[in-house]
Amino acid sequence: MDGISYYKTCCPKNIEIRSGTLTKDQAAFWNTVYENGLGEFFYTNDMNFAGLIAFPASEKRTVEKRVTSKRANEQRTLIPLGGGKDSIVTLEMLKKTRADCTLFRMGHHRLIGEIAAVAGLPLLTVERKLSGNLFRLNEEGALNGHVPITAYLSCLAVVVAELYGFDSIAMSNERSASEGNVEFHGMRINHQWSKSLTFERAFQKYLEEAIGTNIKCWSQLRPLSELAVAKIFTTFPQYFAITTSCNANWRILRERPRERWCGHCPKCAFVFALFAAFLSKETLLGIFEKNLFERESLLPLGRRLLGIEGFKPFECVGTSEETKAAMLLAHARGDFDETPVMKMFLKDAAPSTKNPQTVIDEALRPSSEHAIPEEFLGLIPKSEF
Repeated sequence: MDGISYYKTCCPKNIEIRSGTLTKDQAAFWNTVYENGLGEFFYTNDMNFAGLIAFPASEKRTVEKRVTSKRANEQRTLIPLGGGKDSIVTLEMLKKTRADCTLFRMGHHRLIGEIAAVAGLPLLTVERKLSGNLFRLNEEGALNGHVPITAYLSCLAVVVAELYGFDSIAMSNERSASEGNVEFHGMRINHQWSKSLTFERAFQKYLEEAIGTNIKCWSQLRPLSELAVAKIFTTFPQYFAITTSCNANWRILRERPRERWCGHCPKCAFVFALFAAFLSKETLLGIFEKNLFERESLLPLGRRLLGIEGFKPFECVGTSEETKAAMLLAHARGDFDETPVMKMFLKDAAPSTKNPQTVIDEALRPSSEHAIPEEFLGLIPKSEF
């Protein structure tokens, strides 16, 4: 999976595998992961990817899959921690049912360490070191762009689980991650494809059939919308001062901001709206240290998030219906009605919303589409909040 960061520099038509072989089904899995996972990359580089990716398959010589033996009564869950609201909701859910939960991160970001300390859970850290040649090629003008980082983290988590004796991995991808952004060369491009239910199910099948492991890997938040996750998160004020969903904090090459929320990106604009639905103005401004509804520069982003114009930004944001529901709830609180963003919503989006309460109810109602193991399903609300 790590090879995708290097593959995209030149997108060679010929792919060679020099350690083992892939069956036809295994090759098809990797074709799907690379093509869909690089969808945004193809779009931003205006590349016609039809027939480009073809992993070689061979039925002549295959490596025997190794079925891992499950330790007796082993119940240890690994929880990847990203620093945002989603993984915090997952860890708080699982703390209720499993005594042995361990957090897992890639890199040493300070905020994640602080979250682990507040959660009171152990934290495993894995360092990833990309080749310096990759950065050199990028500086020289090689192709660059988005990669499916969640697919990489899923594979890495399985390796960690095998090495350290975990029987399960609880990811934190909500249902709106399955919605795409834009059509391109006959494919629905989805910035969050490796967070989607489609990838989750394909990955589970690959682990079972190709790898032979009995480690369970699923998303604990799959039935929930971004709005529902935000509502749960706002019941954990102990994390307000140390969490962030702003991706400016996870830059590899560019300088990271001093502020937890940059206040300019789609994630900041979207999460501000989510939190405005459930928190007082004072609490919300305490988290963001700025009023994003006051920023006229965010109006174009707001229109895209609401589905008024353009397509959904290439970011980990929810559906336009979830954004509408959040704005409706924020409007009902009455704290932001005189701000430019709320005025835009009331003028351009609210009038076309025929039944506001239905929009809110549907956004908060859990879905039956998921791949959660039975023993963890009871943690999800069975009806509306």
